[in-house]
Amino acid sequence: MHIAVRELKASLSRVLALAQGGEVIEVRSHHKPIARIVGIPPQADAGLRHLMATGALSWSGGKPQFAPPQELAAGGTSVSQMVLEDRG
Repeated sequence: MHIAVRELKASLSRVLALAQGGEVIEVRSHHKPIARIVGIPPQADAGLRHLMATGALSWSGGKPQFAPPQELAAGGTSVSQMVLEDRG
């Protein structure tokens, strides 16, 4: 579906409902495409809800904590050197 910016402003709720229903909306300005609106189906986050319900996933609202970086083994050939050698 194609829609002009002016029409999008006038009927945003209807357009968003169409997008959520699976329609891809192409927004145009002066007959040129400038954006696409793609809906997110209601079931899209079901996997996350399942992980949270089973306790496999939790979030306290803070920044994520990552494991410390792995130390690289001393010696050996670096990946960049292997790529250079492979290129010839």
